Amino acid sequence: MTTDYLLEVRDLKKHFSSGGKLINRTAPSVKAVDGVSFSISSGETLGLVGESGCGKSTTGRMLMRLINPTAGSIHFQGKELASLSLNDMRLMRKDIQMIFQDPYASLNPRQRVGRIIEEPMIVHGMGDKSYRKKRVQELLEVVGLNSYHAKRYPHQFSGGQRQRIGIARALAVEPKLIIADEPVSALDVSIQSQVLNLLEDLQSEFDLTFLFIAHDLSVVRHISDRVGVMYLGRIVEMADRDALYEEPLHPYTQALLSSVPVPDPEYQQEQIELSGDVPNPADPPSGCPFHTRCPHVMDVCRSVVPEYKEEKAGHNVACHLYDDKHMAM
Repeated sequence: MTTDYLLEVRDLKKHFSSGGKLINRTAPSVKAVDGVSFSISSGETLGLVGESGCGKSTTGRMLMRLINPTAGSIHFQGKELASLSLNDMRLMRKDIQMIFQDPYASLNPRQRVGRIIEEPMIVHGMGDKSYRKKRVQELLEVVGLNSYHAKRYPHQFSGGQRQRIGIARALAVEPKLIIADEPVSALDVSIQSQVLNLLEDLQSEFDLTFLFIAHDLSVVRHISDRVGVMYLGRIVEMADRDALYEEPLHPYTQALLSSVPVPDPEYQQEQIELSGDVPNPADPPSGCPFHTRCPHVMDVCRSVVPEYKEEKAGHNVACHLYDDKHMAM
């Protein structure tokens, strides 16, 4: 493995057993993540987008080993996380923290905010009680709250304030990588921009690296350096932010971007409407997983899985539209 990246993920898979048996055969497993590969450089923000159920959050939770992968490798600073023992992985979480989607469910309602932020420092043996108390106060101010908020409970805060508390908790142990799992989707639009700007400021101040998971493409464009698009457990396109938004290659990405509202009443954009629903991950279609909804479907799409390859410099895509061999047929 190369050492140029802070994180390298290769062919990561998570198949959940659906349990039970069908007549004369075992029930099929749900392929929530089915061969995902990507890398993140130090100081970079990689956005991961897609419809609900495409495997984004499952991918993030596997990186934290909150759920164990079925197959694949996760290299963080040269260490293979997928094979670490639970105790060793617990130590690694000092460098890898997570911001969760729901800013209320992720905070213990029985603990005061000061204790919530202090707890990761206790777990990882950071400093004495006075050091931790001082750091809690500093972190609250860093995320835009006040030091006296440490004595309050989560229910005494708004949704945006609770998410700031979650961010402070993630920062407490001085991590190198933060996995942000839809951190603004549960917030009002006016609050979303405040939290996104806060994350950008913190990244610059603390030299953080982000994996930013979301389904809102306008949010991802605001904060990401590169963007990966997931569909049915696989990454179908990945490129630098500007390249992906200005010239998307995959039909799925094109459809997603066509549905993003543009705040200009004079701007006319043709919206691409996809037919059908997302296939059942327990019974995915053969060939290209997107072929059941693709407006450009060809015969080869129904039987052959497209190769995920670099079509342009730094721009990868998995689509037969860019396969000269099949286009010539």
